Amino acid sequence: MPVKHDLYQDLGLSKEAIHERRASDNRLDSLLNQYDIADKAVVQAESSTSGASDDELKKLKEKRLAIKDEISSKLEGLAAQAGKG
Repeated sequence: MPVKHDLYQDLGLSKEAIHERRASDNRLDSLLNQYDIADKAVVQAESSTSGASDDELKKLKEKRLAIKDEISSKLEGLAAQAGKG
């Protein structure tokens, strides 16, 4: 059975810490929304009833990973800004 990917664990941050940063950054909020949509698409494609091909699933996972990389970069940038202030 497909399961939702745990973004917070991958990023090494608590849900609360990310949501705190999300509230003050529109781009981060948008990326997190995009990630949720991409993750749901992967989970749906992985389900036995979706009929998605291996190639389609691979593309969905690559999209999800690209969004996660953007989120990670954005969070690193926010941490660096906080360290300067």
